[in-house]
Order: sequence, then structure tokens, then C-alpha cells
Amino acid sequence: MYSELLVTAILFLAVCLVITLLDALVCLLLCLAGGISFKVAFCRGLLALLVPAAVLAWGIIVGRNHYRVREVELRFDNLPEAFRGYRIVQLSDIHSRSFRHRTRSLRRAVEKVNSLGADLIAFTGDIITISPDELDITAPILKELEARDGVVSVLGNHDYGVYMTPGKGLRHTAGCTAEVVRRERQMGWRVLLDENVTITRGDDTLAVVGVQNTTPSPHFRSAGDLQKASEGTEGLFRILLSHDPMHWDMEVVGKDYPLTLSGHTHAMQFSLFGWCPSRYMFRQYRGLYEKGGQRLYVNIGLGETIFPARIGTPPEITLITLR
Repeated sequence: MYSELLVTAILFLAVCLVITLLDALVCLLLCLAGGISFKVAFCRGLLALLVPAAVLAWGIIVGRNHYRVREVELRFDNLPEAFRGYRIVQLSDIHSRSFRHRTRSLRRAVEKVNSLGADLIAFTGDIITISPDELDITAPILKELEARDGVVSVLGNHDYGVYMTPGKGLRHTAGCTAEVVRRERQMGWRVLLDENVTITRGDDTLAVVGVQNTTPSPHFRSAGDLQKASEGTEGLFRILLSHDPMHWDMEVVGKDYPLTLSGHTHAMQFSLFGWCPSRYMFRQYRGLYEKGGQRLYVNIGLGETIFPARIGTPPEITLITLR
């Protein structure tokens, strides 16, 4: 089991070391150019170390608790008439471990979601980080989420418990997965394990298709079956829930899934002046993407992993209105 505080401390010290080395190099060059004392310039330059400390503190205290509602309108020519104006709130990557000391913050997020008057809430995976026991604290709060057509969800890579016992096989982690599913269902959520659910308005119907985590990456478990999940939905307007956005290019593009909702990336919980390191790992890592009339939306999540901060990547609540 890793310690987020230890990882944060290591990252912080690494940044400080880089700044110190750059400071020394710049001061040395200025000293060689003449007229400037190396000691004085170096000490003044060390004031720059206050910058990463301030930014990290802001990300821990403010950034990860400042929930952002991002509103998106999507137009589809083949959307059934009765679903024009249908409102979907997408949530992702709650990582309950990250809220073990922040229940008031999570409650604020739930209240904000409920105030949006959603027709449907779609959760795109990673409700835990390591163990289902994390839900002891968050489940009573998440149970309060409300939408006209309820909450539907899929599993993310963390929901299989592989980080609880690294190196163990799938059989060993099956109990963890079953417990996560049981607890989500106990909250009243509809967990889609390579399944679909249809929603009807008058004579019109749309399908929400949910696959288990599916990815081309060898670092994460790939367990989904899109064909099985889609059985019986042919000819319907389909909304696909798939945790990993890499699944979109891998299998979804070119097939009849007008809208896919994903999460997973967190945008690496760091973005500075529009630059985000996540772009070097994922083709689609944040926000809306389109190919051939198909849309993918990547929600950057509510919780955190690795380090307990969000810098330039506020926890996201997405409100999608279909037109």
C-alpha cells in the first residue's frame, strides 16, 4: 500500500532540487559575466522555492475541493425526439480513499450534482483506489445522488482490487470486484458488467451500454466485452460507458456508438497554462473529442491518486445535454 504523503514529499523535493540546480547554474553564469556576487544572487534565487510550495499547498487545500460543473451541449441528428433536452451528469474516478478525511467536501459535490436536476447520472469507474473498505465512509454520502432515471455505473481499473494485492491473479481479486459491485448496487446504482439498460420516453428508446474496463495498455486489466454488452441494442441510439478513453480508438470508432463517456486520466491532476503532461500518455485525456460524427467525452474525475492535490485540473462534474 502506497502513501500519498510520501509520494507528494518525493515529488516536492524533486521539484525543489531542480529549481536549486537551475538557480545555481544561472547564478554561476551571471557571476562569470561579472559584477554579481554568486552568494547574493543564489540566495535571492532560492526564493523561487516558495513557488512550488505555494502551488502544492493551493492544490491540496483549495484545488481538489473546488468542484467545477462543466456544461456541454451535444447535437445528434439521430437522437430520438423525446430525448432532446435529456440531461446526463457524468461523474468519474471518485477514488473513495481520497475522501477519507474530506466527507464534507464529498457531500458538497453530491449536493451540487443533485441541484442540476439530471435525468441520468453516469459514473464511469474507479469508485475505490485500493480496497472496497474505502466505501465504508463514502457510500452513505454517494447513496444520496438523485436523478430521474437513477445512477448507472461501470468498473474502472482500480475497482478490480489489483492494487490491494499487487502481483496476484484475477481469481485472487475476484472477491474485491464482487464486493465493489455489491456495495454499488446496495447504494441503488445499476452496475453494468458488459450489459445495457434501455430508457424509454413515450415511443422513443435509447440504450446505455456499459463495458468492464477495456484497454490496449498492458499495465491495466482488460476485461470488457463490447459485443456482449451491446446485445439487443441494435438500431437504438447508444451511449457507451467505458472507463479507459483508449478503448475508443481501440474498438469503438467506426461503430454505431454516437456518444462514449470515459474517465481514467485525471489529466494527471496537473495542468499549467494549458500544458498537461497527460497529453503524452493519452490521445484523448480531457474534455470533448470527435471523429466521423462520433463523440467521446473524458471526465477528469472527482478524486485523486498518487498525490492528494489538483493543480489546474479541478474535480469535474459534467452536465451533458443532448440535443
